[in-house]
Amino acid sequence: MKTILITLFLLAAGSAMSFAQCDKKVSLVSSKTEHFDANGNLKHADDEKTVVEFNQSDITVTITHDGGDEKLTGKIKSNICTWQVPFKVGKTLLNVTLSKDDGQSRDFAITVEGKDGKLTLLAESPDEPDDKIRLPLDKFEEVK
Repeated sequence: MKTILITLFLLAAGSAMSFAQCDKKVSLVSSKTEHFDANGNLKHADDEKTVVEFNQSDITVTITHDGGDEKLTGKIKSNICTWQVPFKVGKTLLNVTLSKDDGQSRDFAITVEGKDGKLTLLAESPDEPDDKIRLPLDKFEEVK
């Protein structure tokens, strides 16, 4: 009986830890943007800083490149968060609509994944299936 109780306690604690980041505002930072075609072939890579911040309902993407800053904002339509080790091993799946200041908007499926010591963000839009965007993440943390 003690073994069962201890096992249940450990499972509950592990579940609570895995969702510890899921209800927080988080920030992701990348210094490189990679663009892939529909077959997964690298089309080009750009050295530019991208900061992505999101919580349960809102997302902001700020891209800093030679032409200045570009800011996209949007609403999160769905959020599936499954992290075994917060900010290190797991996955977040977001369905979002991002808008530019000029009113242009586009839907994206965004996957943030931690696996084998690497953190990445992959953004895919049904409007542009031949341009999948991957950000190797330099930083992934809670915003306080």
